[in-house]
Amino acid sequence: MAMKRLAWLTDVHLNFLDGPGRRKFAESVAARSPDAVLISGDVSESPDVVAHLEEMAAILKQPIYFVLGNHDYYKGSIHQTRLEVARMVDRSEYLVYLNTAGVVELTPTAALVGHDGWGDARLGDYHGSDVLLNDFFLIDELRRYCEPPMIVDRPRLEQALQALGDEAADHFRHVLSEAFQTHRRVVAVTHVPPFREAAWHQGKYSDDDWLPFFACKAVGDCLLDIMRSHPDRELLVLCGHTHGAGQAQLLDNLKILTGAAEYSAPAVQQVFEFE
Repeated sequence: MAMKRLAWLTDVHLNFLDGPGRRKFAESVAARSPDAVLISGDVSESPDVVAHLEEMAAILKQPIYFVLGNHDYYKGSIHQTRLEVARMVDRSEYLVYLNTAGVVELTPTAALVGHDGWGDARLGDYHGSDVLLNDFFLIDELRRYCEPPMIVDRPRLEQALQALGDEAADHFRHVLSEAFQTHRRVVAVTHVPPFREAAWHQGKYSDDDWLPFFACKAVGDCLLDIMRSHPDRELLVLCGHTHGAGQAQLLDNLKILTGAAEYSAPAVQQVFEFE
């Protein structure tokens, strides 16, 4: 069945809400009458992300296509969280993790793909930045390079961040090449903005201190290459992470929307309709 009406959410941080608050939010999403829901990451934190996604699916009873954000790995590991999410989607009627889903057909002319992405330290001034994200102390694969309060092995952490960005880029290179063989328009969901011009914060682009962690250059370069080689196709990218709303048109056929967010006040970003 074609899914023509999609509600987009991002950075909902459901761990900041109690049970009644999460239910009220899910019911507000249902009130928009979507055929499916897209979530571009930061659903919760690792100990609760599976339960919170299952809770939302039980209320909405509609497909929920999602990627994970950095907060979804807090108090856990990337590897283990992804394993637990994979087990969840295997038993779920409604939940689909886009990292593992490949190309999802929305309509005969539109498809959906996605991957978490990661701030890959390639934009801005990584080595000059004094920014220390909670990521580096709350995610197992990153905290091995950091010791509280301020000791960081920057070269090895940089390699780890770049590897996560490269993983996302490789995924998008594969799924977009496949999707454009059969669909004219594709929606790509990712958590981290893939360009400086999409890393919005408080109405401006992120500065060079934050940009290494607020954009994924590897994915951005991949998207530019693919869209330049497919001038007759269209790509809409939906992302979040920075909590600042904005849009960027990198090419005539490549548009990026970055969603706003506020802790304890999740909201529907936009409802899209496809024919």
